[in-house]
Amino acid sequence: MPLQNYALPHLIDQTCLTDAGLETWLIFQKGIELREFAAFELLLSENGRAMMDEYYMPFLQMAAKADRGLVLETPTWRASADWGEKLGYSPSRIADVNRKAVRYLDVLRRESPKPDLVFVSGNIGPRGDGYDAGDVMTVPEAQDYHAQQIDAFAQERCEIVTALTMTNVPEAMGIVRAAGEVDVPCVISFTVETDGNLPTGQGLADAIAEMDAGALTRPAYYMINCAHPDHFRHILSPGAEWANRIKGLRANASRLSHAELDEAEELDDGDPGELGGLYRDLSALLPDLRVVGGCCGTDHRHVHQISEALS
Repeated sequence: MPLQNYALPHLIDQTCLTDAGLETWLIFQKGIELREFAAFELLLSENGRAMMDEYYMPFLQMAAKADRGLVLETPTWRASADWGEKLGYSPSRIADVNRKAVRYLDVLRRESPKPDLVFVSGNIGPRGDGYDAGDVMTVPEAQDYHAQQIDAFAQERCEIVTALTMTNVPEAMGIVRAAGEVDVPCVISFTVETDGNLPTGQGLADAIAEMDAGALTRPAYYMINCAHPDHFRHILSPGAEWANRIKGLRANASRLSHAELDEAEELDDGDPGELGGLYRDLSALLPDLRVVGGCCGTDHRHVHQISEALS
């Protein structure tokens, strides 16, 4: 059973770290082939779990050394029903994978120097492509679809769920409602294109306002992920209510667009030091920033630089 933390990550009086681009780290730096970009399969073998340890443990050590909290995301961005079916997993087996992922990170948490400052988050990805909204579900369809994964997290008493790389409001709304049904706090992280808008073309401010107005239980907070700071800092309005709801960032170090990243055969990991400086600049625009980490192409170096820049 997970430890009972004092509060959720956005409520403690410090900026928490989170992890980075797990999948790109595995593919480009470790030479691991991921079927359908699904990192969760590594949990199913001893060698795979050792590789996961190599990824997660430095973040635990980094956070403890910096006296910061840490949000560990389960490696389950692709562990939902449709992606599981593509990979040959039955609904019951994919549910077991999600439960196993929470248990795996809880073991790492218990072994950390400051376990009460480590939060295990159930990681939810989009039903479709994280770079393309595609056919947008209705809110009830999204709630029904994502409830299967969220229920598995809730069975392990996961303290929070985070939906990363959300491309549209109806799917995000369905996730929030499914989390509300099992009384699990939910974080919504939208991705944006190079113009700062969601892949649907909707502005981020409008998306957050629509979410907060229509959700039966409002998200605990919002994040932005899988975009370079240059793609969204121009849209941030310091002091605006919607901007104050953004409490987390997991940016790319690469300035490439989603379409360019999708076609890239080599890793663009940008400049870790520059990314740290950009986070420092963004913290002036987002004074309530509480959770910081990286996304595609980033690794432990980038998160270390971000932590140093914000200290």
